[in-house]
Amino acid sequence: MTTPARSLSPTDLRKLFLFEQLDDTQLDWLATRGRAVTHPAGTAVYTEGEPATCFVVLLSGTVALSRNIRGDDVEVSRTDQIGVYGGATQAYLGDQVPQLYNNTMHAITDAEVYELPAAEFGPTIRQWFPMAMHLLEGLFFGMRNSNNAVAERERLLALGSLSAGLTHELNNPAAAAVRATAVLRDKVAGMRHKLAMIADGRLDGEKLHGLVELQETAVKKAANAPKRTALETSDAEDAIGDWLDEHDVNGAWDLAPNLVAGGVDVPWLQDIAECIGDLDLEPAIRWLSYTIETELLMGEIDDAVARISGLVNAAKQYSQLDRGPFQVVDVHDLLDATLIMLNAKIPQGIRVNTNYDRQLPTIPAYAAELNQVWTNLIDNAVSAMHGAGTLTITTRLDETGKCLAVDINDTGAGIPPEVRPRIFEPFFTTKPVGEGTGLGLDISYRIVVKKHHGDIRVTSEPGDTTFTVLLPLTETA
Repeated sequence: MTTPARSLSPTDLRKLFLFEQLDDTQLDWLATRGRAVTHPAGTAVYTEGEPATCFVVLLSGTVALSRNIRGDDVEVSRTDQIGVYGGATQAYLGDQVPQLYNNTMHAITDAEVYELPAAEFGPTIRQWFPMAMHLLEGLFFGMRNSNNAVAERERLLALGSLSAGLTHELNNPAAAAVRATAVLRDKVAGMRHKLAMIADGRLDGEKLHGLVELQETAVKKAANAPKRTALETSDAEDAIGDWLDEHDVNGAWDLAPNLVAGGVDVPWLQDIAECIGDLDLEPAIRWLSYTIETELLMGEIDDAVARISGLVNAAKQYSQLDRGPFQVVDVHDLLDATLIMLNAKIPQGIRVNTNYDRQLPTIPAYAAELNQVWTNLIDNAVSAMHGAGTLTITTRLDETGKCLAVDINDTGAGIPPEVRPRIFEPFFTTKPVGEGTGLGLDISYRIVVKKHHGDIRVTSEPGDTTFTVLLPLTETA
């Protein structure tokens, strides 16, 4: 049961360090407006999220401040220092900000606090200390605007880096497609020329029909050419080169690699010789070689275009430009899109392993912002490994069965114990000047905890650091 409130005299109030410099008139005002209230151990002095109606100062006992994270009260500090304060600490800003308690104060032991009504205390403090209030107001909004501006700059820098990587990734298949198209044009011209030589009257209709059938077979062989080892390829080229030499085909060793790449073997060449005869064998083989090469080149173009299409789709998945901000998503699609976007930034010495539980359900989320979380965590993991190591991404159901967990593990040097408590602080970074803003983890924390009502946890030791992101399976109010 809460003990009845009592009044404090101006003399009592002057003993508190917060009020010791006030004059008698100001102390009289506080004494007439405030009241000392005792809260039994285990009760809440005030509760996070409720309207901030009181500014409170600790008079005796021990209290703890806690924050609500994913439905759990997480203690952030505990004190028995007389004169510490909490509650409506932003009352001086009035209606410029929502006046809500931003944490919960619990009485660990029986605790007595001095309560001042925020509606009167805020305006009075502005009146008593106008210059100080202007400075505090400027500091508060200045820091908030600065944080927003730097965070936006961080996003733009990340976007620029990813855009550069995507441009590089797109350039490779695009260049391959252009190169293959140019070669294909020459090969088609050569094939037309050889066809004219074959069809100048020296081949009867039956042989020409047989040659066309062999051409169709060549196309199928090229499309289903077997994968050979280097030794197998060399042996096959030697066998075909010897056969071509035996049949007086010029440039045998130039033709052999292309024929082998198209899946051609000696028995098939023998079928051509029986169909055409030795007189027209060389033009026929060269014509069929052009057919095989054009098919292989078209395959290269098809692969290049498919690669470009895949990159564009990954970019759309990453940016979520064509989708609503809040939607039901498959986390694996988001992780894969992020890995594709970051591919150019991951050194060759880092191996990427994905261990996905594909049976996990979709979840409600802000997809584009989760992609920013994956980008920050993966980029930090890559930086920690200094060009060599293993990045492992695992998805699973957490121990409670209520959250989807994403573990991002690296084999870097680890996070020193003295640094670990500060890693989620804005602007705190261990990277050299110019390489990090210290906002990546802060932004990630706010996206996961504040926006998705999830959690981020970290465990670290040399060679084994894991950031775990917990996301609720169902939408949270």
